Amino acid sequence: MSRIIEFIKDWMLPIAIVAGITICLVLHLISPLAEFAEPAFSKFAKDVQPVMVAIMLFLQFNKVSPKDLRFRKWHSLVLSFQMGAFVALSLLAMTLPAGEIRILVECAMLCFICPTAAAAGVITDKLGGSLSDTVTYVVIINIMAALVIPLIIPMVHPVEGVSFLTRFASICAKVFPLLVFPLLLAWLVRYTMKKLHEKLVGIAGWAFYIWGFTLCLSIYLATKALLGSGISIWAAIMICVVSLLCTLIQFVLGRRIGRRTCVDESEAIKKSDSITAGQAFGQKNNGFLIWLGYTWMTPVTSVAGGLYSIWQNLVNSWELYEQRHHNEKVS
Repeated sequence: MSRIIEFIKDWMLPIAIVAGITICLVLHLISPLAEFAEPAFSKFAKDVQPVMVAIMLFLQFNKVSPKDLRFRKWHSLVLSFQMGAFVALSLLAMTLPAGEIRILVECAMLCFICPTAAAAGVITDKLGGSLSDTVTYVVIINIMAALVIPLIIPMVHPVEGVSFLTRFASICAKVFPLLVFPLLLAWLVRYTMKKLHEKLVGIAGWAFYIWGFTLCLSIYLATKALLGSGISIWAAIMICVVSLLCTLIQFVLGRRIGRRTCVDESEAIKKSDSITAGQAFGQKNNGFLIWLGYTWMTPVTSVAGGLYSIWQNLVNSWELYEQRHHNEKVS
């Protein structure tokens, strides 16, 4: 039994990815299940996923004190690149006629502006990065995305009669409850219920397993979005390539920015900042990405969110494997 538990712990993310895809394909391809089981499971996945994310974040945020939140140099550099890439791609999209090339540019736009997943701290902490620095960037990028997206998207996709405040409120309602409420609740517990806080810190590691279950649901919904998109095989391949390139660029560039902004620090700090910046830049809130594409852009761009989810979690799986391999060598 202990070997099974250890195997699940070591390969949680690949198992969750495969399970999510398998469940979706089974429910989609087997007619009786597609008719009776798939709608109920899809509703379950959509309803339960936000709750699990909130629980996971609450457990993680118990480890972060308000005093730990600080602005780092790499925050500004990553933020500048993320915003700059989004604006540049938006300007390019506005010059292109409707068609597949424009859709691919819009997919890249969404992949760059999508805010960091609030759950990024789970993997960052597991890899040896800074949870508090990740949480700081999560707060910064979510606020910036809520301000910038409603300003830029109407220029790319004008919608008559929809104001900036409507878009702003829509985005805030989608993002902030999952981010702000668990954080404030965790801090309330920290300063008013010391014994409960100590117990919660002791079980904060369970956030990783909750993340595995949440990831399974996320991959299921992403696969369903891809199957239901109705796009051609060629378009799917091209969106797949674009989302993969966006994933790799952001993870790699984030790591390099994190390392190069702490030149005079120790190797341990350089490694920690490299991991933290890489995860903060590369790990996205894919549910938000899918929603943004489907609601405010060309609907097919939402497929990029589902594919990005798969790519980023494959990267996370590889990073965790490398981390385990390194720890085994050291021990």
